[in-house]
Amino acid sequence: MSRSEFAQGALKALPVIISAGPFAVLFGAVAVANGQTVAEAALMSATVYAGASQLVGIELFGQNVPMWVVVLSILAVNFRHILYSAALTPFIDHYSFPQKMLSFFLLTDPQFAEAVARGESGREVSFPWYLGFGAMIYLPWVAMTAVGGALGSVMGNPADWGIDVLLPIYFLGLVLGFRKRGNFLMIVAVSAVVAVIAQHLIGAPWHISVGALAGILLAAVLPLPAAPEKKAAL
Repeated sequence: MSRSEFAQGALKALPVIISAGPFAVLFGAVAVANGQTVAEAALMSATVYAGASQLVGIELFGQNVPMWVVVLSILAVNFRHILYSAALTPFIDHYSFPQKMLSFFLLTDPQFAEAVARGESGREVSFPWYLGFGAMIYLPWVAMTAVGGALGSVMGNPADWGIDVLLPIYFLGLVLGFRKRGNFLMIVAVSAVVAVIAQHLIGAPWHISVGALAGILLAAVLPLPAAPEKKAAL
């Protein structure tokens, strides 16, 4: 394994964990407030490893709803990962089967965005780079969940500190990273409008998948933008 590429991936992910860390602290505090121990909250972060889904699950566990509702709700939040894995596969197809399994476990929104951007720029998405990026997010995520669980009673409501706004801001930055793609503005606008409408009509977390599906359908029917013509060499 190339240590230099592992280090490059880890350094690239450093801004991500700075943004996501407070969200992990928030989850740990909410999980303990809903009856989990610090160890249970950390175990959930280590095994589920999906911030929004973890929060949805914690809230539903406390409402005594049927387990199938919890499973379907988490599936609705994470449905986008099916599309992520399909889009990412061409760049990691050279991985071995165990490497692919680990890669898909570590797959998050920033991991997907950075890996695809790297692949589309012509650089190899090597396994050491991918693992370095993923490890820099995964390990602190679990650790900071435990910190949030331990300090939750001291912090009070974490949302009062404003730390819950950092991760949505980072996600907005990820979306804007694709702004140069064809039909970007129209697809994002339709997805956002449909998601807001769905939130009022059917509620969370289903509005996320409904908005994403609307954007996907629009992207499928819109004509592809014409590729820029290459100038002939003199």
